Amino acid sequence: MNMTALLEVSGVSVSFDGFRAINNLSFSIGAAEMRAVIGPNGAGKTTFMDIVTGKSKPDSGSVTFGERSVSLLSKSEAQIAQIGIGRKFQRPTVFEDQTTEENLRLALKANRAPWAVLFSRATLTDRERIESLAAQVGLTDALHRRAGELSHGQKQWLELGMLLAQEPKLLLVDEPAAGMTLAEREATTAMLVDMAKTRAVIVVEHDMDFVRRLDCKVTVLHEGSVLAEGSLAHVTKNQAVIDVYLGR
Repeated sequence: MNMTALLEVSGVSVSFDGFRAINNLSFSIGAAEMRAVIGPNGAGKTTFMDIVTGKSKPDSGSVTFGERSVSLLSKSEAQIAQIGIGRKFQRPTVFEDQTTEENLRLALKANRAPWAVLFSRATLTDRERIESLAAQVGLTDALHRRAGELSHGQKQWLELGMLLAQEPKLLLVDEPAAGMTLAEREATTAMLVDMAKTRAVIVVEHDMDFVRRLDCKVTVLHEGSVLAEGSLAHVTKNQAVIDVYLGR
């Protein structure tokens, strides 16, 4: 057991209809760490995220989170989100008819106890928080624009901001660079690196150039288990990785 791990996945396996999607997978990440997870299609990347967020339950193994190593396996998706695990899917889901500011305000409210929402007013602290979230994701100038008018990259950033409103300790981000312009990709890299200073960030990505820019430890999955781990330079020299992934 890694004493400093925030998330510890140990010996996890899961099968769907006889297909072993995750096979004796072990993985851990520290409290303020950036990690890229790469691997060919069918390597188990999405199932790995599903298990961490409670969408799928493994057949065996353990998944623990936080300083007290709480087991996630008995918790629902909602409970897992509440204890500080946020997930950003590939397609952004923002409220297109609402402004950027309103989207962020809704995310703040969603993070509060039901009774608190009833009495909530747009207090100064809320406004400051919204402005701070917008600044973190590069949307300060877009606060009063409808989300539907934002570019694809800006919608992705807005969704990241909405996740940050929940103050997650661990952020799982699925292919953040997909469909972005070069300038947006560079801004996204900087945002994620900044976020990883104060929380754990796992980026699942196909794009090697984007992974190179993140400049972090890389975990390579293959057939549901870890094939290699280390810097991108280290794993890309690994013959097994070249055979299954890079040689295609």
